[in-house]
Amino acid sequence: MLAQRTIQSVTKAVGVGLHSGQRVEITLKPATIGTGIVFRRVDFNTPIDIPVSATAVTDTRMASTISHNGAKVQTIEHLMSACAGLGIDNMYIEVNSEELPILDGSASSFVFLLQSAGICIQNSPKEFIKVTKTIEVSYGSGDNLKWARLEPYHGYKLTFEIDFSHPAVDATSQKIEFDLSKNQYIRDISRARTFGFTKDVELMRKNGLALGGGLDNAIVLDEYRIINADGLRYEDEFAKHKILDAMGDLQIVGKPILGAYTAFKSGHALNNELIRELIKCKDSYEIVSFKNIKDAPIGYSQIPNSW
Repeated sequence: MLAQRTIQSVTKAVGVGLHSGQRVEITLKPATIGTGIVFRRVDFNTPIDIPVSATAVTDTRMASTISHNGAKVQTIEHLMSACAGLGIDNMYIEVNSEELPILDGSASSFVFLLQSAGICIQNSPKEFIKVTKTIEVSYGSGDNLKWARLEPYHGYKLTFEIDFSHPAVDATSQKIEFDLSKNQYIRDISRARTFGFTKDVELMRKNGLALGGGLDNAIVLDEYRIINADGLRYEDEFAKHKILDAMGDLQIVGKPILGAYTAFKSGHALNNELIRELIKCKDSYEIVSFKNIKDAPIGYSQIPNSW
């Protein structure tokens, strides 16, 4: 049986919110079978739980934000991406602020936290959302066209193409493919950092955003070049971060996906629209599990090793 997973022990981290710049504490805790991923705002008089789901997403500007009963948690996509990469099904995430810490701007710090806590195999089958019919969403037209698609596939494959028309970005690979059964999430994707342009950062800060952003948690570009002294972690780090974000956004649907995701210039908004469209079209998916682990895609049947 391919079983559900949680973490073995409690683990904690402290950082700053990317947009708020405020100090944030998070605590990751094991959860029982069938719980799913649940964020818990512990800074209220009575803690408020926010289970992840496609319809819990209430804001996709700059990040993915989920809300419930008057509480929200922003910028959840990097931690959700780490959960996708390590196959975590059930976990509580306690946070004392409305935004998760950005840490190093990638998913690698969250991967470290999860692996430090240990991965626990639970005695119940892991459930997947198996894509059975192609679903596609798009926005704009011509040079402004953006789109994202999910298609049937026995495994989990993501292909992403970016187009920023910037000298430093143009010098890198702008279209990449990641297949969970052939590649390694921890090694190949998890360290890709978020990125931004100085002109945009200045505007965001004037509007009270990106107050916690800097060269230690993002790739920053001026009009011509990358200004981080240490350069890129991957030759194609820009496109890989988009894969990282997409994995986090898609994991918000509540179960791991069996299917192929392809996107052009997509972002948090289109990714959420895609999973909403998927669950709305009842004939486009089915819930499956694997009694025989040999029948499952390799990427899901193995617990990732540390890189």
